[in-house]
Amino acid sequence: MALAAIPAARALGAAYTNSKIQGVRVGVQSYSFRDRTLDQALAAMQEIGLGECELYQGHVEPQGKTRAEMKDWRLSVPLDVFTSVRRKFDAAGVDLFAYNLSFNDSFSDEEIDRGFKMANALEVEVITASSTLSAAKRVAPFADKHKVKVAMHGHNNLTNPNEFAKPESFAAAMKMSKYFYVNLDIGHFWSAGYDPVEYIQAHHGRITNLHIKDRVKNDPRANKPFGEGDTPIKAVLQLLKTKKWPIPANIEYEYGTQGMDSVAEVKKCFQYLKDALA
Repeated sequence: MALAAIPAARALGAAYTNSKIQGVRVGVQSYSFRDRTLDQALAAMQEIGLGECELYQGHVEPQGKTRAEMKDWRLSVPLDVFTSVRRKFDAAGVDLFAYNLSFNDSFSDEEIDRGFKMANALEVEVITASSTLSAAKRVAPFADKHKVKVAMHGHNNLTNPNEFAKPESFAAAMKMSKYFYVNLDIGHFWSAGYDPVEYIQAHHGRITNLHIKDRVKNDPRANKPFGEGDTPIKAVLQLLKTKKWPIPANIEYEYGTQGMDSVAEVKKCFQYLKDALA
C-alpha cells in the first residue's frame, strides 16, 4: 500500500525543489501565504525555492461557511478534490508532507473519520492539528484505525489545561495512541517558558515537524520578525544539523500586518535560516 501511494510524478522521476540547508529539511507551513490562493501559494514557494510544505486547511476548505455548512462540506466533498491538490504540489515540484486539519471539540466522529480519508487522498504522512486533549481522545481510535500519524500543535496558553502548551499535555496525548506525535512550534513553546532545544533532544523520535517562528520568552504577545525575538532558532537548527535528525523545520510567517508582502517576508525568513545554518 505504501508503494502504491507514491505519487505518479515521483514515480516518473519528476524534479522536486531541494530546499535542504546543510542537510536540514526546511519547508513552509502554507498558512504563511494565507493572503493568497493555493495556486498563488505554490507559485510563491517556487519563487522562493521552498520544496517541502505542510498544507494549511484554509487553502483547501471553503471560507465563510457556518459550522453546519462546514460539516456538510467535509462529509460530502469528493475525495478527488484532495487528489487534485496533491497533483498540484507534484506538478510544482513541492513535496506535500503534512496536512494541517485541526480537529476540535465540535467535530463529529464522521468528520474525524473523513479527515483521515482526506489525508490519504493527499498522500501525506502526517496530519498536524491545533487541537485539545478532549478532542484528541476522540481522534485516537481513528488514528489507530487509519494508521496515520497525528501531530499535536501547541500554543502558549498555560491557563487552560485542555490546551496543548505544556510538555505534560503532549505526553498525555502520546499515551493515547502510538500514532500521536508532536508538531512542535518552537516560538509558542519558548514564549510559554519552555526550551525547545531540550525538548527536541529528549523527544526527537516523536516529533514529526517543527514550526519556526520568533517570539519572546515568557511573553504571550506578538510574533516577531526572525531575529527580533529571542527564540533559539539557530540552536534548534544547529541541533538538527549536528544530529542529522530528518525533522522538517517549517517556516511559519505569522508576524505580518495588513499590507505586508508575505512572499517578501518568507524570503527574509528563509534567508535567516540559511544564515543560521551557514
